[in-house]
Amino acid sequence: MCQHDHDDQHGQVSVPHRHTCCPQPQPEPEGVSRRGFLGAAAMGGIALGGLSWSMLAAAEPGLPLPAPRKPIVVKPVFVYDVYTPHPQTSWRAWGGIQTPQDAAAELPRIKAELDKLKAMADFPVEFLSLASVRGVGQLDKDQEVAKADVLLIYAAGGNLHGVEKLGKDVIFFIRHKSGPLYLWYEIISPRYLRNHTDVLAVKGIDDEDCVIDSLDDVVWRLRSLCGLKNTRGSKILAIGGAGAWAQPGQVVPDLVKKIWNIQIENVPYADLGKLIQAARADQAEVQLAKKRAAEYLKLANTTLETKLTFVENAFLLDQIFRKLMAKAQCRAITINGCMGTIMPLAETSACLALSTLNDDGYLAFCESDFVVIPSGILLNGISGLPTFLNDPTYPHHSIITLAHCTAPRKMDGKNLEPARIMTHFESDYGASPKVEMHNGQITTNIAPDFKSQRWVGLLGEIVAHDLLPICRSQIDIKFKCPSHLLAERMPGFHWMTGYGDYLKELGYALKRVGIQWECLG
Repeated sequence: MCQHDHDDQHGQVSVPHRHTCCPQPQPEPEGVSRRGFLGAAAMGGIALGGLSWSMLAAAEPGLPLPAPRKPIVVKPVFVYDVYTPHPQTSWRAWGGIQTPQDAAAELPRIKAELDKLKAMADFPVEFLSLASVRGVGQLDKDQEVAKADVLLIYAAGGNLHGVEKLGKDVIFFIRHKSGPLYLWYEIISPRYLRNHTDVLAVKGIDDEDCVIDSLDDVVWRLRSLCGLKNTRGSKILAIGGAGAWAQPGQVVPDLVKKIWNIQIENVPYADLGKLIQAARADQAEVQLAKKRAAEYLKLANTTLETKLTFVENAFLLDQIFRKLMAKAQCRAITINGCMGTIMPLAETSACLALSTLNDDGYLAFCESDFVVIPSGILLNGISGLPTFLNDPTYPHHSIITLAHCTAPRKMDGKNLEPARIMTHFESDYGASPKVEMHNGQITTNIAPDFKSQRWVGLLGEIVAHDLLPICRSQIDIKFKCPSHLLAERMPGFHWMTGYGDYLKELGYALKRVGIQWECLG
């Protein structure tokens, strides 16, 4: 990387680079002191307003924990028709629901399946009462439809046209062999989805919204929509303001607000500095941080390879962030300037604090990079598991290295991976966990583009967690697509990684916000 600005071949000035993996798009100008920088940040204002440590400590005594994910609310609907015999004419349609008695017998079968779906769900879900109608036009009078996020339509017969106008996500469940055959097994595509044409004709509903027989296929779609619900309209605190890796100004944060309606609340570093100073004068809070640090270092497979003071300061920072999020009534936070600005204020790096927050169910991201942060919120909303924001490298021989100096240890949501508590690599300062994610683990990897138009998804398997001279938490993942294809198609910079396979859920959610999902795994 070049240390100086230079003109490109078109005479335009390029963004200045720094010798780090994480350049700041708006670096501090020469001659501006840290005090001056903090004053400038404060001029941007703070949405929380009137922050003081005494206020935060009084409002949230002890150690706050995050609120759980919001449940996806599902309205199940049985749509059917019955038929009367007429001589010498075709008087009935396909299907095993023909009479009022057939319809009545179907209701307990559906209710039993709803109970199974509830038990199968590894995400919060609420099922409303089962409606039984002869056509979806009758749903206009059902008050529970307004409360629902999703309509789960058991499409046995009757009229489905117009369900798309109710403004809800729709999943059609259609029987082939899981019970009496449903009419719409024959005609869902030509009559409804294509409306007697050769192309999809219903806005917001397509073939992926049709499930035949499989409750598992219903579950993963609901899981996806649960993640989408917990992403749209969510709130995140941005310490030092919203940013985007090497991108200009507010372009990316504005896109995030437009696409996801994510509320970004700015906490200037001037205010954070005052909170840290006040928290250090609070002996009870300091003692709590020291106690938590000592307990953390006693955890199995945890080794200390930096100064104890750095770890204790990291836990104090963790406690400040928890109280800030509790005040803002949110469960997500990110840090701009984490490569340096926060270090003289906190007298540690932010890495370990972000790791411990993620392990307790918060969403804590370094770098305030809103190119990638929505993917972390979405993946967490889908999986319920921590996510790892990381720097990718160049793919070769079906291997790519992913690394960063902050990573959760409870990547599966329950068990602590081994960790060496070291310094932040590039500053050789503070406390950063080298999380040794275990070999053989399958991971979902997301590479978002700078324009919020195309995300690339890749399934991988962890095959190594070395100690190269790079960011501390580092994994090699093995993937199945050609290396050159990944190199050609990967956009943006930062990736988001989580345990498990959630590629289907991500694609199902993204089409609802207009982002193309390119799955290479």
